[in-house]
Amino acid sequence: MKVLVTGTNGYIGFVMARYLQEWGHEVTGVDTGFYTDGCLYNHMTPIKKTIQKDIRTINAEDLMGFDAVIHLAELSNDPLGKLNPTITYEINHQGSVRLAALCKQVGIQRFVYASSCSVYGLGSDDFKTEKSDINPLTAYAKCKALVEKDVGAMADDDFSPTFLRNATAYGASPRMRFDVVLNNLSGMAWTTKKIALTSDGRPWRPLVHILDISQAFARVLKAPREVVHGQIFNVGATEENYRVREIAQIVADVFPGCALTIGVSDKDDRSYRVNFDKIKNTLPGFDCQWTAQQGAEELCEVFDKIKMAAGTFEYRAFTRLKQLQHLIATQQIDDHFYWN
Repeated sequence: MKVLVTGTNGYIGFVMARYLQEWGHEVTGVDTGFYTDGCLYNHMTPIKKTIQKDIRTINAEDLMGFDAVIHLAELSNDPLGKLNPTITYEINHQGSVRLAALCKQVGIQRFVYASSCSVYGLGSDDFKTEKSDINPLTAYAKCKALVEKDVGAMADDDFSPTFLRNATAYGASPRMRFDVVLNNLSGMAWTTKKIALTSDGRPWRPLVHILDISQAFARVLKAPREVVHGQIFNVGATEENYRVREIAQIVADVFPGCALTIGVSDKDDRSYRVNFDKIKNTLPGFDCQWTAQQGAEELCEVFDKIKMAAGTFEYRAFTRLKQLQHLIATQQIDDHFYWN
């Protein structure tokens, strides 16, 4: 299958593109290049072609000849949404809906969208399923919900979108992110031998390795159309829901000599537990291969191999907000995040 993947120079996309190639797909990437300054390590084979374009400027000609599009390329995470909510909506909502409409226009039948479990927002200790009410609290999460709604309405006999609500990602990638919880705590544990939570760590987070996210997307492409047409799947494993303090304890136990301290409540309302039975029972062959402990062990091994210094952990390109603030401050991108 000829697959176009947006965001192939990002944290997940860099790994997923190569994973899909291993499944036999012919992969072309699209990426605007915000995060190419950072490379934690480099031993992965290149993909055939990457188009350097903002998703807002992709045209019908760019999409011709593809059987499927996997859409990952958006502004990532909640702090970034706070930096400029208007631009988050412009790129993540309007840009994504426009891309889907173009795919439908040129006859691409499969459109697989990277949504997020963050759409559940604030919840009780009950497990959220795909049928649960959503309560997105941030611009980032609200855009995910809007794209699900607007692109879902496009589904018909000739256009088949699928929405994958990923749990909080973790795991090693050359285009590393240290602004997601398990990766951040692991970097802290390696460089300082100390994890000092500023909160009480009570909020729930479901976790999923980026290779299990990649597996989910690959299996959607392989699945019969009637199984995935217009469907929403939570991506993860039900047993991989943790309180933040439990994640911190897992990491502290893996990294030698790491001390852990817990703070007090920081009034962060985002807390949700998620049920992942649907994807395991419905998407043929899907089963998560990674646990949070294995992810921490993987990162510990990678950090040891590259002898990671504190400066690498703190480097701007591995934190999305820092990197975009740098590109703005140095006038490399304008107020609407287009390259100057």
